[in-house]
Amino acid sequence: MSCVLVVDDDADIRGLVRELLERSGYDVLDAPEGNEGLRVFYAKQPDLVILDVSMPGLDGWGVLERIRELSDVPVVMLTARAEELDKVRGLRSGADDYVTKPFGRQELLARVDAALRRRRSGEPDAERYADGFVTIDFPQRAVTAGGRPVSLTPLEFRLLTAFVRNPNPVLSHDQLLDIAWGDSGGAERDQVKLYVGYLRRKLSSADGGDSPIETMRGFGYRYRPG
Repeated sequence: MSCVLVVDDDADIRGLVRELLERSGYDVLDAPEGNEGLRVFYAKQPDLVILDVSMPGLDGWGVLERIRELSDVPVVMLTARAEELDKVRGLRSGADDYVTKPFGRQELLARVDAALRRRRSGEPDAERYADGFVTIDFPQRAVTAGGRPVSLTPLEFRLLTAFVRNPNPVLSHDQLLDIAWGDSGGAERDQVKLYVGYLRRKLSSADGGDSPIETMRGFGYRYRPG
């Protein structure tokens, strides 16, 4: 049974979403504002978060930023604002989907189901990866490079997972957008270059040796196992 956290300052919305999800077999937690939502999130580690944008105090953007500092759990933004720029902002900030109020009950359920399916399909089959340079403990999200621990953000971890699961073939910018961001429309090609650069620097050896990620100019990037 998947656990969903609903964070919304409107008690009627929280009650409606809770009832809808529980009838569909989900375990549901809820919180009336952002800071309480974060406390529940850290304590219970839900499988998905439904997050209202407009809340007093810490709003949905602030909550999403805090969540993305430590976790890549799926987040569905819930808001009364339907403008395209707001949707783009949510997707670029790390949200997985965006539902506008008033919403159809079946639409919300379908989006929750889809976000959880994408999460499950993206999980590695093996619990551990190791080559001559990089080791990864997937359940613990622990990475070492050249025997030293490497701290990665959730996005950097997804990029590295994409590389080690597809060693040697060249991965294009669009392929990495689809794999790491989950939707090539939710990010830009320049972001691939930026975050691959971050990842390469973190994986480089302490003596300045080469990273296992090679740039193939005009094509994309290739991971060469050590």
